[in-house]
Amino acid sequence: MTHTMPALVLNGPGDVQLAEKPVPTPGPGEVVLAVEATTICGTDLRIISGEKTTGVRPGVTLGHEIAGRIASLGDGVEGLTVGRQATVSIVVSCGICRACLAGQEHLCSHCELIGYGLDGGLAPWLCVPARAVSRGNIIPATTEMPATRLALAEPLSCVLNGHRRHGGVNPGETVVIIGGGAIGLLHTQLNVACGAGKVILCEKHADRRERAAAMGAITTGPDHLSEVVAEHTDGYGADLVIVAIGRHELAEESLDLAAPGGRVSWFAGFPKGSTATITPNTVHYQELTVSGGSNARRADVHRAVDMLGRADIDETSIVTHVFGLSHWKEAVEAVRGHAGVKIAIDPRR
Repeated sequence: MTHTMPALVLNGPGDVQLAEKPVPTPGPGEVVLAVEATTICGTDLRIISGEKTTGVRPGVTLGHEIAGRIASLGDGVEGLTVGRQATVSIVVSCGICRACLAGQEHLCSHCELIGYGLDGGLAPWLCVPARAVSRGNIIPATTEMPATRLALAEPLSCVLNGHRRHGGVNPGETVVIIGGGAIGLLHTQLNVACGAGKVILCEKHADRRERAAAMGAITTGPDHLSEVVAEHTDGYGADLVIVAIGRHELAEESLDLAAPGGRVSWFAGFPKGSTATITPNTVHYQELTVSGGSNARRADVHRAVDMLGRADIDETSIVTHVFGLSHWKEAVEAVRGHAGVKIAIDPRR
């Protein structure tokens, strides 16, 4: 029996390799998951390139959008069942700071993230630390589902957190989403399901616009966004504008697209060190509400898993490619080259 496994390891900025690591055995309070799918996002690319370094540990196994199955339990673990499909809430917080005590553990200044500072899911096995298990970070699936669907629990939970932060959407409202990647398409499905009157998605890639249109969105390219919004709102502007691309110039543009009294969600992370110039009087006189959305709470992950279990989200329109772990380079290049939408890796292959 082999006692090592392949794992996609970050040695340092720009230095990633498929290395052998010991197959984990759970210690007291720990849980080992057999990983069935891990999807890749733009943050993974920024970690690999060295653009994102905060909270990232050299030697870590990458991957934070994880679907797996409970394989073994350490001594003292209760309430979890071997063989049950599960995902993880990646925020491992301190549990005692002001943010944690307020139920905002994703804002914990002492937290570690699975796939950043703690080993993640780009390996066949993942050992979840006892402090994460004890706080309920392992979220069992409500029903069996394709692993590629369950892996969307992490990005969907972030979308749900952003949705909560900007106050949701009221029936009949007009929503503008800038960016038609996986996050933009998740926002599209969520807002359509919540009863938005019109969802306008802006995306430069035609195939992604087609996917959004099939979900019920009005689509446009970036060159005509302001005209399309004006046309569909009689010049009034959108009730809600969601920025799902990390480009600093969109900070100002998103404010200009919003209706008086509207909400703007700067959902995407902007490049480290980037600054933006905005007209503050636009916020003041138009009485706009601007919110951010970063990561997710365990409560958001639970809600995401519930939605995925009911098939409220169609993963087949989002997860377009599945690679084996040995083909991780092709998977990363597919993400970098905008091939399809969401790329998954099956670590068992």
